[in-house]
Amino acid sequence: MKIQPVNFLFRVNNSKQDKSINYNYHISQPLKNDVFVSSVKSEGISFSGKTDKKKDNFKLNLSTDELKFRTDKNNFNYLKLLDKDAPEYQKLAPGDKEALKHLVKAAYYADIIALKQDNKYNLPFAKYLEEEIAKGSKDAELTKILFDGMKSVSGMDYASNYVNLVKGVNRPKGRGFFPQDLSAEEFQAILKSMLEENRDDEVRALLSQRTVVKRDSQGGLKAVDYTDEYKTEFSYIADELEEAAKTSTNKDFNSYLRAQALALRENDPYLDAKADMKWAKLQDTPLEITIVREGYEEEISDKVSENKELSEMLKKHNIVLNSKDSLGIRVGIVNKDGTDKIIKIKEFLPLLAENMPYKDSYEQNITSKEEDKQAMVDVDLVTLSGYVGAWNGGIVIAENLPNDDKLSVQLGGGRRNVYHRQIRNELCSKTSEHTKKKLDLILKPELHKYCTSEGEHYEVVGHENAHSLGPKNGTEALGKYRLIIEENKADMGAIAFLDLLTDKGFYTEEQKKEIITSFVVEGFLKAKPDMTQPHRVRSVMQTYYFMKEGAIKIDKDGLIDIDYDKFVPTARKMLTEIIEVQLSKDIKRGEKYVKDYFHWTNDMEKIAKKINSADNILNGTLVTPLADYLMEQN
Repeated sequence: MKIQPVNFLFRVNNSKQDKSINYNYHISQPLKNDVFVSSVKSEGISFSGKTDKKKDNFKLNLSTDELKFRTDKNNFNYLKLLDKDAPEYQKLAPGDKEALKHLVKAAYYADIIALKQDNKYNLPFAKYLEEEIAKGSKDAELTKILFDGMKSVSGMDYASNYVNLVKGVNRPKGRGFFPQDLSAEEFQAILKSMLEENRDDEVRALLSQRTVVKRDSQGGLKAVDYTDEYKTEFSYIADELEEAAKTSTNKDFNSYLRAQALALRENDPYLDAKADMKWAKLQDTPLEITIVREGYEEEISDKVSENKELSEMLKKHNIVLNSKDSLGIRVGIVNKDGTDKIIKIKEFLPLLAENMPYKDSYEQNITSKEEDKQAMVDVDLVTLSGYVGAWNGGIVIAENLPNDDKLSVQLGGGRRNVYHRQIRNELCSKTSEHTKKKLDLILKPELHKYCTSEGEHYEVVGHENAHSLGPKNGTEALGKYRLIIEENKADMGAIAFLDLLTDKGFYTEEQKKEIITSFVVEGFLKAKPDMTQPHRVRSVMQTYYFMKEGAIKIDKDGLIDIDYDKFVPTARKMLTEIIEVQLSKDIKRGEKYVKDYFHWTNDMEKIAKKINSADNILNGTLVTPLADYLMEQN
């Protein structure tokens, strides 16, 4: 997955009884039974009924001055997705237009799930904000702008700062997947006790990607499957997918929609796998919907792998550790011209697989032309919701799914790359302003011509394809370092094969330099990240590594210089080291590898200050005019 800094707006509403919260959204129109979605005019959410007692004690954490600064038009970014007059939408067949309405509606239900998965205070705080706004509170209005973008009471901005909107409410380690009073140490002790009692199936459920962990009446822990925990939301999503399948013009797409709807209704991982396998094969479809499931957000599960005794017990009991899946939905229209350009690299994937370090030591998805399991599409975005639609220090510019921990991949299914045109184009449109000023401050003038939108795009293409290369099993043993190392591998895979692809005629020498230059510039950050940010940690590691090897230099004027001759060999060297670490399946080796290269140098700090002087964007939100229009039609 490739992350870039842009922004999103929360706009979905629902109603469901809960032990502690009974909430309803103010509406402009009903969706189904007791569930409602606000229109673009209502601009938000509203709750009524009894809420968590914590709600009565909510106090806004940010000062008026900071709220004004963060929401100022110069510091807050609006990213616009497809408009209702977009030619991409107008060209759709009537049946696909009708189907798109249902896909958009399905996507909006994911926002409720995301709020629950993120923090138990999200729902009551949303109600509190609306009440305060009704009383005339300007601070509440500004806070809500940030809340709608982050979809959380606590999120990260582009400068790697955690922004807590409520005094005394922080980002919990286990997010909403675990009881907030459960520590990593207590969780591990309970798992150990259960294993000693041979309660293997219960432990396996607690460590599943698709369960929420709760306390039981005896003081222990129980796992609740997503299909039960989010039964109402899943049911509504499934209904909309089935309705879309009635009018969509593509038979393969409709087959996937029905399979995915069934998987949402039943507690059966094999149904998920069946749906994933169908989705991964979709190539020539007018529409796109993805049920995004990725384990990036919570920290309690990964801590288990740091407990050597417990890890050995799990291995003995044949139990695999997985992080909890955060859920989101992407809806878009497949762009044929963009897809045709991207898909040309597909014929080279088996060649890249053959040239991976230690290729005979592991199984990977891409093995031969006859076993090509990589679909790829370029998509014009209509909406992003749930986990993938939240502003949290960045936004996804492309994804390669399903991830290796998913059953469909383990059963031999393929993967699929989806590229986000509007996010990519938004970043490119800023080149004339923010990026030009940034380049003047940090990059040698003669290299500016090589920093291009196309170079950045093809680096992302290489990154996503590289996720399908290398070991596909066992990397979960690297614990909290696995994501850092996997993202590091994907970046190095994008660079390490540039010479090979240039020799084969896929890239020109000029394009190769554009890809390298864009990669280097994006690798210098606005601030030092922490270990909870795998994408940014790996950027620091890579920049430090290339500087150490002399492929990146800082000249006497404090500007970045690039030794293009050293760049690809250096990437190849780092890629080899990464594969060695992944094959070791040793968390201590993974930890050492990350710590060896995660160094925030004085040069990085100086360049970070220059970047900040050129770009003040900290937070943002998503503008979805076509999605809003389609919601009004329902």
